[in-house]
Amino acid sequence: MNTPTDEQRLAERQRPNSSVVMKQDWAHLLFLHWEIDPDVVQKSLPPGLSVDTYDGQAFLGIVPFFMQKVRPSYCPVMPWISWFQELNLRTYVHDEQGRPGVWFYALDCNQWLAVKLARTLFNLPYQHAKMESSMLEGNLNYTSVRRGCGHPQFFKYPNQLSQPNSSNIGTIEFFLLERYRLFSADKNDVIYSGCVHHTPYQFQEVDVTDYSTRLFSLCGFEEPDSPPVSSLMAETVSVDIHPLKKN
Repeated sequence: MNTPTDEQRLAERQRPNSSVVMKQDWAHLLFLHWEIDPDVVQKSLPPGLSVDTYDGQAFLGIVPFFMQKVRPSYCPVMPWISWFQELNLRTYVHDEQGRPGVWFYALDCNQWLAVKLARTLFNLPYQHAKMESSMLEGNLNYTSVRRGCGHPQFFKYPNQLSQPNSSNIGTIEFFLLERYRLFSADKNDVIYSGCVHHTPYQFQEVDVTDYSTRLFSLCGFEEPDSPPVSSLMAETVSVDIHPLKKN
């Protein structure tokens, strides 16, 4: 398979020509990443996708954040379903054309309709969870308990950025954050891909000591016994969601 070039990575930032099917904001994003053996990741992927690496390393990332103003592109926001929390475990891949993107192992969510639609329409591994959040002394306290799993997952991180930065091509921050394509697979391992479009993330490094790695074991990976190699927080972005199509 073709490894993504810098030109391909930058091209993913461009607005797709396809129609927009959904709009939403992603807010208060925390990105915690650990290095992992690329062979371990490759064994977990369906045929047609290859692990994407930086300096020879693959990564697993845990991302808690808030979904806001979620709605179909032709509808107004609906207060009872347009705001919810989401927690995902992800890695980074590319397809046979060298197009880089995200592969999700789990997306825990506290909005039942989002779970149902994402499973049905996008073949994404959404899971029902009870999730709560609060703010105290400038920090977010973010809690998630997946249905059927009594072990709570807890994250504590700053509520807002103090010195936002943007990433440059070739940096680890660009590799981890600048992802505008997602891949999924149906039960027959047919690959689908879809694009999202938003302004490049504004982010900063954060020191996070209160976090959970439970998603690793829930998805069949060994939980890390060391701190994340990258801890980044990103500002809110407004996102256009484009259709998923067979790859």
